[in-house]
Amino acid sequence: MKITDNGPLPNAFDIESATTENAAYRRVAWTGKHLQVTLMSIEPGGEIGLEVHHGTDQFLRIEAGQGRAVMGPSKDDLSFQQDVADGWSIQVPAGTWHNVENTGDEPLRLYTIYAPTHHAQGIVQETPEDAGKDEEQGRDEPPSWVEEVDDKGEESA
Repeated sequence: MKITDNGPLPNAFDIESATTENAAYRRVAWTGKHLQVTLMSIEPGGEIGLEVHHGTDQFLRIEAGQGRAVMGPSKDDLSFQQDVADGWSIQVPAGTWHNVENTGDEPLRLYTIYAPTHHAQGIVQETPEDAGKDEEQGRDEPPSWVEEVDDKGEESA
């Protein structure tokens, strides 16, 4: 299935098929002014990577594979741990450290919804290394037309 991020215009697609067919580590499927849909594929033994989003709530849904979600108030206190598989959802409150690890022997296919937008419109990153390079080189920034939230979770002017 071909996905084109048409920005803040109306859009509809079969998210289950798109997610299970996506082999890229991260593929931004749709970017709105306040919300973003991203497809992900995590290889066996891989992970999203421990991170925190200040001012950004996040919803993830597993479409294929199995893994473990870990969360907590600091990177040294990940007291929430839950095994997850096809059909499970994960809700990450803003400011919560979190990671999703693939504990299975097939790719973990999931989609995530950020509110507000977190990544560059339409960006496709084939590997976690590509994602890291894009972030380091400033190529993974939300578009200028989205409603941004500062590091404290407050809307920026």
